[in-house]
Amino acid sequence: MKYIIAVSGGVDSVVLLDMLLNEGKHELVVAHFDHGIRPDSAADARFVAEIAKRHGLKFETAREQLGTEASEELARTRRYEFLARIAKKHNAKIVTAHHAGDIVETIAINLQRGTGWRGLAVLNNPQIERPLLSFSKRQLYDYALAHGLEWVEDETNTNPKYQRNRLRKQLAHLNEAARQELLTLHQKQCEITKQIDTEADTLRTSSRYFYTHIDHTSALEVLRNVLAANSVSLTRPQRERLLLAIKTFQPGQILEAGDGTNIIFSRREFVVKRRA
Repeated sequence: MKYIIAVSGGVDSVVLLDMLLNEGKHELVVAHFDHGIRPDSAADARFVAEIAKRHGLKFETAREQLGTEASEELARTRRYEFLARIAKKHNAKIVTAHHAGDIVETIAINLQRGTGWRGLAVLNNPQIERPLLSFSKRQLYDYALAHGLEWVEDETNTNPKYQRNRLRKQLAHLNEAARQELLTLHQKQCEITKQIDTEADTLRTSSRYFYTHIDHTSALEVLRNVLAANSVSLTRPQRERLLLAIKTFQPGQILEAGDGTNIIFSRREFVVKRRA
């Protein structure tokens, strides 16, 4: 199996790379995305490049000048776009170093945002492997120290202007029992999500009649499945708007749905089409 290993240079990704190297089972490509958020971020890219060179691994990198005011969401989006391009180039699967603490933090962020039920099933994209989800941050540090690994610390990880960092400080006081309960709920929610996605896949249709005769929640899930099959990702409000259009638009009307996508309506069906 060929893997694109997302390596930032931080302890999590350095440990991930070392573990996979020790397994010796996969062809590895090291990928590093420089957001250009910190003035000295290029040094991290050089650090990761040196690690790849030391182990004789292919190295892929890209830099964007997002600037110091870039949001977490923008940085994450650009990073995954880069990883997706590299994965396609090498016909490989993306592997990231998310750990158990990232699950808890992401759930907390989603709850603050007023997320829907999928907000508990975080870090659950089947297209991305995350082998460290059962590890705590402490365990990753212990592994790195035990194996004499070197890493770099990103100062933005402590900057309170970022929501995740503020939450991380609050969650540090969460007792272990509560943390484990959240992780158990996350696992259950991921299993439920998988079941729902499987059922939605069997119901996938572009028939307008279908969406007017099933309940609202189910219609949104099937619609989500249809969009995913066309490589389109819409927010829940965007899907709500699309569902209303399916029920009310006249034949020949076009909805600009978001994510660079038009929905074209005929009397009986709708067509998802990317804008040029």
